[in-house]
Amino acid sequence: MIGCNDKEEALELIRGAVADGARKSKACEVLEISLRSYQRWEKDHSPDRRKGAAKHVPRKLSPEERQDVLDISCHERFKDLTPHEIVPVLAEEGRYLASESTFYRILREMEMVNHRGNSRPKSKAGKPPELKATGPNQVWSWDITWLRSDVAGLFYYCYMIKDIWKKNIVGWEIHDYESVDIASDMFKRLKTKYNLTGVRLHSDNGNPMKGATMIITLHNLGVIPSFSRPRVSTDNPFIESLFCTMKYTAGYPGKFKSLFNAREWMSEFVDWYNTRHRHSAIGYVTPEQRGTGIDLDIFKRRNQTIDEARSMHPERWGKKVRKWENLDVVILNPDMKESKTLDNVA
Repeated sequence: MIGCNDKEEALELIRGAVADGARKSKACEVLEISLRSYQRWEKDHSPDRRKGAAKHVPRKLSPEERQDVLDISCHERFKDLTPHEIVPVLAEEGRYLASESTFYRILREMEMVNHRGNSRPKSKAGKPPELKATGPNQVWSWDITWLRSDVAGLFYYCYMIKDIWKKNIVGWEIHDYESVDIASDMFKRLKTKYNLTGVRLHSDNGNPMKGATMIITLHNLGVIPSFSRPRVSTDNPFIESLFCTMKYTAGYPGKFKSLFNAREWMSEFVDWYNTRHRHSAIGYVTPEQRGTGIDLDIFKRRNQTIDEARSMHPERWGKKVRKWENLDVVILNPDMKESKTLDNVA
């Protein structure tokens, strides 16, 4: 690597040669450097581009200008204003010191950007834990959605639970009000059908999900709850996708005449979703087929059909041939540092 002093000496030699009438390219050849290297060295104020080397930044404020920013920010007149207020006021008076972002950067470097006031400082909610399912009844997702009635402003509340691996609806109820007691009783009834010990249950932050009665019930049942971040619907995508499928499927009435009508329609929908709906995320097989293992035979037949079609007309196929494969692992809220691709939850 050419040192900083050698670069400076080379620049001086080439400048002198050019001043005496030599061509830059020929002078560079004598020193065994390319013309492009010379042009780059000449353009840079700091020939040493190694990490950590001292560099000259033309746009950087001088120490005096940085002190002016601090003095203005701490002045009695501006001490309670933000940089977004200070900069316009100064501009109106014909004075410009720096941009708002530069104000903030200098103040942060001096540890002068702090929360002030009686309100609690804004806190960043941590991302919920990554949940992996390698089989049925390991990770469930649940939520409550509103169902319109034919009376304006009156809704029914659909409590629904989904297995993220099998993609089936494992439990549902519809009531005319939302309550933590209803949610708690629903999971108690599920205990008679499923072994809930060790099930990871994910939901949002609604009161029926985080109420004391519900938390105690889940603890007694051996269910391990986890929760989305506030106002982040993408933390619970599987159940949101189910609600979207439900409300946009053909035959959804939009409004229900009565609680009985809503329960009757939902019963038919759940049966269709679990036994006849071909789910895109599991290779367009039904949740029932995935749960019984029939999907493996279905994928095998599909792949054989494609191989036969390719052998008959190889000229119509590219190098990549689609293969139907079983989705062994389904991840809720994947750690993007480990997994850079999200499972399709549509």
